[in-house]
Amino acid sequence: MLEVSQRGQAMPWSPFRKLTPYADAAKQRGLTVHHLNIGQPDIETPPSVLAAVQQADIRVLEYSPSAGHDSYRRKLAHYYQGVGIDVAAPDILVTAGGSEAILFALLSCLNPGDEVIIPEPFYGAYPSFAVAAGVHIVPVTSHIEHDYALPPIAELERVITPRTKAILVCNPSNPTGYVYSRTELEQLRDLCLRHHLFLLSDEAYREFCYDAPYVSALHLAGLEQHVVLIDTISKRYSACGARIGALVTKNRAVQEVALKFAQMRVSPPGLAQLLGEAATDLPATYFDDAKAEYLSRRNLLVKRLQAMPGVVCPVPSGAFYVMAHLPVDDTSRFAQWLLEEFEHEGQTLMISPAAGFYATPGLGRQEARLAYVRNVEVLDQAMDCLALALTIYPGRTA
Repeated sequence: MLEVSQRGQAMPWSPFRKLTPYADAAKQRGLTVHHLNIGQPDIETPPSVLAAVQQADIRVLEYSPSAGHDSYRRKLAHYYQGVGIDVAAPDILVTAGGSEAILFALLSCLNPGDEVIIPEPFYGAYPSFAVAAGVHIVPVTSHIEHDYALPPIAELERVITPRTKAILVCNPSNPTGYVYSRTELEQLRDLCLRHHLFLLSDEAYREFCYDAPYVSALHLAGLEQHVVLIDTISKRYSACGARIGALVTKNRAVQEVALKFAQMRVSPPGLAQLLGEAATDLPATYFDDAKAEYLSRRNLLVKRLQAMPGVVCPVPSGAFYVMAHLPVDDTSRFAQWLLEEFEHEGQTLMISPAAGFYATPGLGRQEARLAYVRNVEVLDQAMDCLALALTIYPGRTA
């Protein structure tokens, strides 16, 4: 009999997309579904960025170099220098979104069977990349009672084995919105130096730090050869569909190996590189309005959630997500119920159950991630739905 691969069977479903069929069915019944399940902003992609593609005079859409167009890499280097990251074009590999950068980082720094330590809850796609790369995630739990801060370094050090090759962090964090402090990052630096580990740092949300300063792993003196920075234009320019990211490292051996993987897929998207290059020409003030808008959305969402009986919701310092403890038996069951059985004035909402953001079995069953990527009027309507739903859900626990 024909069988699919064990790797394919081990690949998990996306924790933020697996309920899509239920949302589609709800829409077919005439409901408005407020999508707070995924980080797709409604903020307009800058028109000048789109114009760079729309107005391009191209006769033949050729392959780019596997590492990306030199002109774009030089402009990206200038962008990073503007946020205090001292890199040059040769330190940058252009990728098909941050997703490919994550995969290339794992493939370049770890062997099959090696271990990567990740504070949980973590970005829900990390387990899929780990399966694809044949590496094992070793989770260390952060807790809602401490705002999902970095776990004590001793807890991370305790799980290091001869198979441990890297630590992976997302800063600011998806899904928690936590922003790691310089002290926390310096502790990670010392741990990586002590045990000869790579530090893979996913920094897709650097522009959106509200209550804490942004500190990059590449700001840490003495760790330059250990850091692989993962990045994307998806969030900062609201250009998720462009699929343009970057792997940034000053480690020449890692860059050379990553380039081999890049040559395997030939080149990153050509038209999207034009878009990305145009984005680097935007003034630094471009982010002021977007940041202020996300901050107002955060404040509204947190205020509404904290007013709901039984809900625990820390105030996130960055990104555009909140993680909340809900007074329900199981957020996966609750999220499906919202789409199948609940409506309020012709509306409902879609959330991401948090179990998919944990590797430790049993954790996250009463937590959910909500993305504040819709305007405040829509968020208010979604919170009206959630507040009512929590009072009538059959599996309510408080």
